[in-house]
Amino acid sequence: MHTELDSRYRDNAEAQRARQLLSACVHCGFCLETCPTYLETRDERDSPRGRIYLIRQLLETGAAAAPTSHHLDRCLTCRSCETTCPSGVQYAQLAEIGQQLAEEAAPRPRLQAALRKTLRAVISRPAVLSPLLRIGQFLRPLLPSTLRQQVPPRQRRLPVPATSGQRRLLVLEGCVQAAATPGTNDAARRVCAALGITLQAAPEAGCCGAVQQHLGGAEAARNNMRRNIDAWWPAIEAGAEAIVSTASGCGAMLADYGRLLADDPAYAQRAARVSALSRDLGEVLLAEDLGALAADTSCGKVAVHTPCSLQHALRQPDLLPRLLRGAGFELARTGESHICCGSAGTYSLLQPALSERLRKRKQAALTVDAPALIATANVGCQLHLANPEVPVLHWIELLDPARARARQ
Repeated sequence: MHTELDSRYRDNAEAQRARQLLSACVHCGFCLETCPTYLETRDERDSPRGRIYLIRQLLETGAAAAPTSHHLDRCLTCRSCETTCPSGVQYAQLAEIGQQLAEEAAPRPRLQAALRKTLRAVISRPAVLSPLLRIGQFLRPLLPSTLRQQVPPRQRRLPVPATSGQRRLLVLEGCVQAAATPGTNDAARRVCAALGITLQAAPEAGCCGAVQQHLGGAEAARNNMRRNIDAWWPAIEAGAEAIVSTASGCGAMLADYGRLLADDPAYAQRAARVSALSRDLGEVLLAEDLGALAADTSCGKVAVHTPCSLQHALRQPDLLPRLLRGAGFELARTGESHICCGSAGTYSLLQPALSERLRKRKQAALTVDAPALIATANVGCQLHLANPEVPVLHWIELLDPARARARQ
């Protein structure tokens, strides 16, 4: 797709990059039927191809009307289109630049801008999010049903083993996960300890930067990345085997550190090293003897939900089924595995109606075979898909020795 840049963008590096990315699109439309928002609205402006035309129009005219931001905002950045595209269009990068340029060309209304700024400030800081969440959990029985659904119940935490094992992996604690589902990393520590692996956290590390990046705070995201790199670097120099995340959304962000800091001379090499060391915990455990865990596989059929970040960004669509099947679990049949659940970070808060439609669609696809529970790999998906009839767990909890003991 040929693009003639407007004069105001000719010296803009981001616009130049967008033009390069646009050139790969051949208008074939294969992406349409794999795009969750297009499948729901049947409006081509809510498809990757339609959004690409909107971005091209912005680059060629230098102007963005309200519909441009509206349709770009409705993108989940699930990257299903990238998996489908025969031309290899790097749509996520293109959409990221398009949203940034659209916001510069047509600034958001004050209330919208304030909401996004508030979400960036709260969600990325566990020290702020955790107390607010505790208040919500205390008031949960009194909340209206629609609001109650947004507040996860407080988890009961079990003891974790002391540091042990010769192998050491750095672990990202996360922000939403640390506040809402701290039991996930607790279970990961117990599972790894049983396999002779120590998960080591760096107290100075914090949010991976994804929340800031996806809400237009590119420089704040880069600052998150720099802080994490500084926090992890002593352990990396000491020979840490990998940097793991139990939230696949964070894992996808870690894998992108090298690209996002490539123009930072002080951090470029270290950022590339962090990306090279980043692994989803499932990748690590796939090489281990999971029989040693004696996991309780009597729970019934498990429906596997592979988040978009794991399936399309990290390109590991079969990781969870292989892992759980190898551990002895019976897997349930599911449908539309490539379609996003509608969580997508803060998407469920900013686009609630469309997000809810996608949630119901995904719940139906996951329960076609009457599973006993649903296993996922990302905290946002876990909270979004929460269902009183079919529990939704992080997959690591199924392997947790403490869970097996509790069910005996």
